[in-house]
Amino acid sequence: MGVIYVGVGDYAVSNKTDDVIKTMALGSCVGVIFLSRELRTAALLHVALPDSAINKNRGQEKPGMFADTGIDAVIKEFKRYGYAGNGNLVVKLIGGATIMDPNNTFNIGKRNLLAVRKILWKYRLGAIAEDVEGTISRTVSVELESGRVIVSSPGRGEWEV
Repeated sequence: MGVIYVGVGDYAVSNKTDDVIKTMALGSCVGVIFLSRELRTAALLHVALPDSAINKNRGQEKPGMFADTGIDAVIKEFKRYGYAGNGNLVVKLIGGATIMDPNNTFNIGKRNLLAVRKILWKYRLGAIAEDVEGTISRTVSVELESGRVIVSSPGRGEWEV
């Protein structure tokens, strides 16, 4: 089994059934999981910010950093694996919490979630499951063979989404 680690602002796509795609420390960031049973392919995107308009160069250099450029990049990658763009993907969302912002001054988590949902809608996609908001940091693993999405948080154990 290979573990593919996804850092902040990165993404990974795989069709190797023994792979696990994993990202850690999803606080206000949002993990967007894409699964295609038909293509036996999965992706995990670690979105840090809602919109690349704040830094177009960064959006081109590291598209996964932003909801708009990250989702576009993952869909483009899925098409390389044979995705027809027909909205036939399972999507799950993890994260978007309020971390280190007790007064909700910046609302980055909520803004990330709204941006992700808006971009997904453009592709006729919507999440079938979510573990979002709150005040906890989450780690998420996507098992390609089973399609299971496992979430964990310090002191809370792990659960499936």
